[in-house]
Amino acid sequence: MRLKITHRTEYNYEQPVPYTLQRVRLMPASGSTQTVQSWDLDVEGAREEVRFVDHLGNDTRLYSITDGPTQMAIVARGEVDTRDTAGVYGRHLGFAPLWLFQRETPLTAAGERVHALAEELGEGGSEIDRLHRLMAAVAGKVMYQAGATDTATMAEQVMASGKGVCQDHAHVFIATARRLGFPARYVSGYLMLATTEQTASHAWAEAHVPSLGWVAFDPSNGISPDERYVRLAVGRDYREAMPVTGIRLGQAAERLEVRITVEQ
Repeated sequence: MRLKITHRTEYNYEQPVPYTLQRVRLMPASGSTQTVQSWDLDVEGAREEVRFVDHLGNDTRLYSITDGPTQMAIVARGEVDTRDTAGVYGRHLGFAPLWLFQRETPLTAAGERVHALAEELGEGGSEIDRLHRLMAAVAGKVMYQAGATDTATMAEQVMASGKGVCQDHAHVFIATARRLGFPARYVSGYLMLATTEQTASHAWAEAHVPSLGWVAFDPSNGISPDERYVRLAVGRDYREAMPVTGIRLGQAAERLEVRITVEQ
C-alpha cells in the first residue's frame, strides 16, 4: 500500500523568542516493512545545525531559529510504500546492544501493578502467545481516553488510573514485556485511520523474540501493525523516539498545533 503523509507542527508565541533549538525525528527510513518513495522536511525560517543517525538508528536533525520569531513551523511530507509482515520487523540492527532495551527508564519503570500484570500472564504458551496476551491485557486494563495523561505520565501511574492513549499503552506494554524477560522498545509513527485528518502521530511497541527478531504490537488497536502503519523512530520510551522536541529562551507563552493527514 502506498501512503501519502503530511505532518505540520506549528508553534505560535505571544512575543518574540530570541532563540529556539529543535530536535527533529521526522525522517522515516526504508526497511523490512516500508520503502520510502519520497520525503521532504522543511523547518520554516530555521537553520540546520547538524544531522546524524543516533545510536538507536534514528535520523536526527537539529534546527536553530534566532532573531525573535513569533511563529515556527515544521513540515514533513512524502509517500511511503508499506508491507504487511504480521508485525515482524526482523533482526536487531544498529549500534545499541539488545540488552539496552531491557533497561528501565523513568517512564517504563515497573512498579507493583506492572509486576502484578506480569504475574497474571504467567509462563505458559509460546513467546508470541504471551506477547499477544500481554497486548490484550494492556488494552483491557487501560481504557483509551485522550487528555487523561501527559508526556510525563509513567507506566505505573497509567495502570493506577486505568486511562491513557497510545503512548501510555506502549509504555505499559514495554514495562511488562521487560519484566517478562523480553527486550522491548517504543515506536513512533503514523497510522492510516478512517478519517484522513489527525491531530497527533501514533505510537506502538516492539518486543524482541529470538526466533523472529523485533515484533510489533499496538495495544490501542489490538493488532500487530500492518500496511496501514509507517515507522518514524524507535527508543526505550517516548522521550527517545518523540518526533519533535526542543528548547527555547525567553518566557513567552507557547501555543502548539499539529495537523497530520495520512491517506492511501
